[in-house]
Amino acid sequence: LHRTRYTYASPVRDSFNDVRLQPVPIPGQSVESYLLRVLPAARLTHFKDFYSNWIHHFEIIEPHSYLLIEASSRVTTRPPAPLPDGKLCSFDQMREAPNIERCFDYLRESRFVELSPEAWKLAVDATVGMTDAWQASLALMRFVNGYLKYEARSTHVHTHMNEVLQQRRGVCQDFAHLMIGLCRLLKIPARYISGYLATEAASATHAWVEVFVPGHGWRGLDPTHDCQI
Repeated sequence: LHRTRYTYASPVRDSFNDVRLQPVPIPGQSVESYLLRVLPAARLTHFKDFYSNWIHHFEIIEPHSYLLIEASSRVTTRPPAPLPDGKLCSFDQMREAPNIERCFDYLRESRFVELSPEAWKLAVDATVGMTDAWQASLALMRFVNGYLKYEARSTHVHTHMNEVLQQRRGVCQDFAHLMIGLCRLLKIPARYISGYLATEAASATHAWVEVFVPGHGWRGLDPTHDCQI
């Protein structure tokens, strides 16, 4: 159950919203049910974006003093077995993989990720002597985990990777953005994943990274906790 509530100091109108809360059926995850509720009541339309995420759009044109968005999902997960730490895919094999062109967007700069010379030096230093892309990915995960200090509320949703590099602190999304940048600088396809982390103490939204390994598909790595996911 995901619930977001906005309370406004005075009535607002002309509210236009895109909601990305529907889990995606992927290998290891099946979606049994999904229900999105919005108050004040609004007509929902939905479509898929370029990356196959479901987007639900709604508009509220009459004045309202609050907005409630509630998504109920039932999902069954089957986490894959962790890959071994050994060699799985050399950098040469990565470049020659027949389906690597599908990963083009995951090798470029993006809104919060810059492929700067400073970041390139960090990536090279963290993987010096390595010839295997999977082992390099694990090394970059360990590097980011040790390089950044986790500090709640030290950043915000618009914090750029460069600012994180300077401050050397952040939250899970910052760990993910930095690792994505370092991977892409080494020509390892990497993408940002948003989901939920359930622990015995609490449940919360979380962000991690997936890297593409030819022959094994997209594999989750969590630089915040230094583990496969």
